[in-house]
Amino acid sequence: MNEVAPATRVNLLGLERAGLEAFVSSLGNKPFRARQLMSWLYKRGEGDFAAMTDLARDFRAQLAAHAIVATPEIVSRHDSADGTRKWLLRADAGQAFEMVYIPETDRGTLCISSQVGCALDCAFCSTAQQGFNRNLDTAEIVGQLWLANRELGFEPGGQRIVTNVVLMGMGEPLANFRAVVPAIRIMLDDLGFDISRRRVTLSTSGLVPQIYKLAEETNCALAVSLHAPNDALRNELVPINRKHPIAELLDACWHYIDEQNGRSVTFEYVMLDGVNDQVAHARELAELLKHKPAKLNLIPFNPFPGTSFRRSPAPVIARFRDELIQRGVLATIRRTRGDDIDAACGQLAGRVQDRVRVRLGDKLIGVTVQ
Repeated sequence: MNEVAPATRVNLLGLERAGLEAFVSSLGNKPFRARQLMSWLYKRGEGDFAAMTDLARDFRAQLAAHAIVATPEIVSRHDSADGTRKWLLRADAGQAFEMVYIPETDRGTLCISSQVGCALDCAFCSTAQQGFNRNLDTAEIVGQLWLANRELGFEPGGQRIVTNVVLMGMGEPLANFRAVVPAIRIMLDDLGFDISRRRVTLSTSGLVPQIYKLAEETNCALAVSLHAPNDALRNELVPINRKHPIAELLDACWHYIDEQNGRSVTFEYVMLDGVNDQVAHARELAELLKHKPAKLNLIPFNPFPGTSFRRSPAPVIARFRDELIQRGVLATIRRTRGDDIDAACGQLAGRVQDRVRVRLGDKLIGVTVQ
């Protein structure tokens, strides 16, 4: 058997079930071998082919020659006083992205990244201020969950440590559709990580055509970064709104729920002092969301260096929530976690060599909303 240079080996974490079956078949093996391999990779978290003892020796030799199981390299780890853990992961020379684990009494949530940086230029987000370098590939996305299980001490056959996965880290997942969808399928696959579809959440700033496409290609929970109750304000805070305004975005959300037989869309709303936190804003939001399959997650703003925004005071956030509830909208206030290690919502930054010459907010100025 000819040895294959490591650089040309296939990273198995980038292959969903059909792709893994095709790869195994290309080596001259029966497709059922792929199912055995998935059990080792995802049920037992094993990345050493030599340790996969119920696989034929010749097959293990083929895997060693033609395949690898590679995760992103850990650059550093930071632990919060509240138990939150953040890893900085290497993408390329000089490039890095972040992953966060948030333990709670009844769940363990892993927040993973889909891009090195982000090009959507949301005004209140630290990642956006870093700019954008590149998309992560499927193996780098899946590899975050695989790596976290190892780092957190998951034992095969034991209780899950990571029970929920949210694509809410660095990047816009729907701008990396071709890598993100296979990664979600591996997370949901009963031969893969076998996580419930209600426990895998994709968060988007509102790429409307991709929401419709997502409804056709996979089935996971959907979260939308709304952050404003009207187009004038959202145009400033979330520039993609100038291309896909709120009415268009909401139509896509309701379509997604209908197609996926889902319970509701979670709308995220960062609370910015004096910007979007007035009672009038809450009343506008209620008009948009009441009698709809929606729940609203109010997020206290988490500051980062150089920002001019401030967090709304706690009584203002509580009043905002109460106004929404009184008007028939399910609303909750997210508890801030990991802010002492810059791991809270909106604080992830990593290391990004920006390749974007024109910011999206500048590029979309003057876009006509149809």
